[in-house]
Amino acid sequence: MITIYHNPRCSKSRQGLEIVKESGKDFKIIKYLDAPISEEKLVEIINLLNIAPIDLVRKNEAIWKENYKGKSLTDVQVIKAMTQNPKLMERPIVVNGQKATIGRPPESILDIL
Repeated sequence: MITIYHNPRCSKSRQGLEIVKESGKDFKIIKYLDAPISEEKLVEIINLLNIAPIDLVRKNEAIWKENYKGKSLTDVQVIKAMTQNPKLMERPIVVNGQKATIGRPPESILDIL
């Protein structure tokens, strides 16, 4: 089953959701701002994305600029920051089995469907 970590207020996330819907495949939506992702699940997603945790951070968010920018953070600290402030995560994230992608641009989702 496909999972999309979705923020309905984000246009890229809405576009990504449309791509997933149009695939005709079964999927579930996780509105991660309403149901925050656990640290363990976030680590799993980051591993599937094959990126460093910092590469999943939205560095232009006010929360990041005010609390974390310019600090030397470990991967664990970055993950903790994202689980405590889910708004910091890039979106949408789509997971399909052992494949995952950040839907920026949304068309990149097609690669894992």
